[in-house]
Formats: sequence, structure tokens, C-alpha cells
Amino acid sequence: MSAPHHRPEPLAPARELFDVPEDVAYFNTASLAPTLRAGLDAGTAALRWRAQPWRIGAGDWFGAAEERRGLFAALIGAGADDIALVPATSYGMAVAAANLDAAPGSRVLVLADEYPSGIYTWWRFTERTGARMLTVRREAGQSWTEAVLAALDDSVAVVSVPQVHWTDGTWLELERIAEAARGTGAALVVDASQSAGAVPLDVGVLRPDFLVSVGYKWLLGPFGLGYLYAAPAHQDGRPLEENWILRQDSQDFAALVDYRTAYQPGARRFDVGARTAFELTPMAIAALRQLTAWTVPRIAATLETTTALIAQHARRRGLHVPGPHGPHMLGITLPARLQQATARALERSGVFVGARGNALRISPHLHTTAHDVDRLFDALDTALGHPPAS
Repeated sequence: MSAPHHRPEPLAPARELFDVPEDVAYFNTASLAPTLRAGLDAGTAALRWRAQPWRIGAGDWFGAAEERRGLFAALIGAGADDIALVPATSYGMAVAAANLDAAPGSRVLVLADEYPSGIYTWWRFTERTGARMLTVRREAGQSWTEAVLAALDDSVAVVSVPQVHWTDGTWLELERIAEAARGTGAALVVDASQSAGAVPLDVGVLRPDFLVSVGYKWLLGPFGLGYLYAAPAHQDGRPLEENWILRQDSQDFAALVDYRTAYQPGARRFDVGARTAFELTPMAIAALRQLTAWTVPRIAATLETTTALIAQHARRRGLHVPGPHGPHMLGITLPARLQQATARALERSGVFVGARGNALRISPHLHTTAHDVDRLFDALDTALGHPPAS
């Protein structure tokens, strides 16, 4: 018998940890997270340190990068050897595609209206392999999970899905999809950019072939530092580039001209060049340490309370909220002719959301207060010409 499920205790409000002014209601973490004050402090100190390069020792090229690797690994249930440091979703997806194959006529399963970096990667993959794209769409009343499982058969060589759809936060049950993919022999690639750091995610349970995440959304870090999980079976694969720091014994600067064929252990062979990122890495570490202290289950529980309140307010006004949605983000569906204008009207009121697909995408974080939610709907009522809700 499995252990009973206990909902984690929500966290206390934490707006003071973010540099978000009181006159701003920011609901666009899914686009670009606000920087933690600890991250600002770490970045300022790093810039001062970098300005005096004689203070940087040989070990500094490796130590902080390894801490960053380990902190992210722990958030997703991986080991440090399983993680490569990459700059972007597109880079991580390209590594995955370069180390997977498909028979001519087989198919790559993706979601309709999925994030373009993945789609473009799989287009090029099908050109190389002769596979075909299989774009899954939901029927009325169907969840993404149901739609994926209905389309997944032995012809599918690769399943490339997120944990939530990036346009409106609608949810996918990755454990069910992962089990089905294993059953058909398909490789599983997960874009966790819209969930890692905000929603529990365990690669030990999912067993994906690859998982990628940017660091500037729910991981609260700086732009340009991302992460790639590679399953052990793929860790002897071919990297996209050949740089000095991913080679064995690269810590010995005096011996760098003794060229090596062997790589650093595990997924490090997939690291991007200049991964050290002296100026940015301390900011990412500060954010990952804070997420670790909060814990992802408690972050999810806290954000679920906020998004449930937002969904309640929206439905009370007769607005459609696609579901099921993740605990941390959701969409409010609007006609295309109103979407962009509404987002701009909200911005003029100091309320910031995302306009993606056919939804206003609402993505709060621990800086979000009940007052912010009230401001969101006051501004939305005005923009849409609704009378204030009673």
C-alpha cells in the first residue's frame, strides 16, 4: 500500500525577497521571473570580482559551476553527473535530437501550439532521419494526457512533451505518458522550462531520455544559464561542440596542450563552452539555494492556492479557464481580437500578464499577494467592460 498523500504546508508570503515595487502586480513568471534580491546582491558582487581577474583562481573556473549543477540536479531527483550546463532550451533540445534516432516513416509526437524551439528542432530531426511529425490536438473535453495517450502507438519513435502547456498552463500527467512511452519503446524528451522549480519533478520516476529547462523562469535565475538532464544510457553520446573545459583533466591548465580524447564524467560532455559564466553563475546559485530552502513541493502548494483563487475569480465572471492546469500557472481564454489589447490595458494599470496562444497566461510566484489578485481583476473588469464582481 502506498503512503497516504499529505499536502505540503504552504509557504509564508515572500514579497520582500523580490525586487517588485508595491505599485506593480507581476503575473508573468512564465516569461521572465523577477530576480531575487539575493540574486541581485550575488550578481553585483560577482561583477566586482570579475572586474579584477587577478582575484580569479584556477579552481574558480569549476567550483561554482559544479555547485550550480548539483543544486539543479537535487531539485529534479538526479545526480550531478546526470546534468549538463546549457544556455537555452534550443541547445538542450539539439543535444537530445543529435543523440536520438528514428526509422524512416516513424513519428515524433509533439503537442499542437507547443513552444517553437522544440518544434524547429524536431523538424530538422525528421529531415535527417526520414521520420514524420505527429502533432497532437485535444478534442472537446479531452485533457492533454488523454490526447497524447490516444495518439501514442508503436509508430512513435520520440515523445517530446512538457509538464504544462506553455500557453495556458494546462497539465500533462507525465508519469502516465512516460510509462506509455516506455511500453511502446519511444524515447521521451521533456521540456521542463515551465515547471522545473515550481512543480515536483522526479527523473528517477519518469526516466526520461532527456529533460531540459531554462533557468530564468521558475528557477528564478539569470538569462542564459539552463540545464539538461541526460539519462545514463546517453551519457557517452556526442556533444554539439568540442570545448576545452569538458575534457578530462581540464583543471590542469598547464597541461591543456596535452590534448585528450576522454571527457569529464557523466553528462558534462554536453556542457556549453564558457559554462563558467563568472558574472551570472552566482545569481543562479543564489536562486537555486532559495528554491532548495523553500522546497519545490511547498512552492507548488503555495502557488496552487493563488492560482485557485485566480481561477475562482475568473469563472465567477464567466471567463473560461482551460483545465486541468498546473498549480503554478493558468490561462484565461479570450477572443483573439481582445487578447493583445487586454494585455496592454492591464500593463497600463501596472498589471503584467502574458498573451500566448488564445489565452492571457497568468503566472504568479511567491511575490504575489491577495492585493495583486484584486488589482488583476479590477484591471480586467475595466479592460473588458465588465461590472465589478460582487
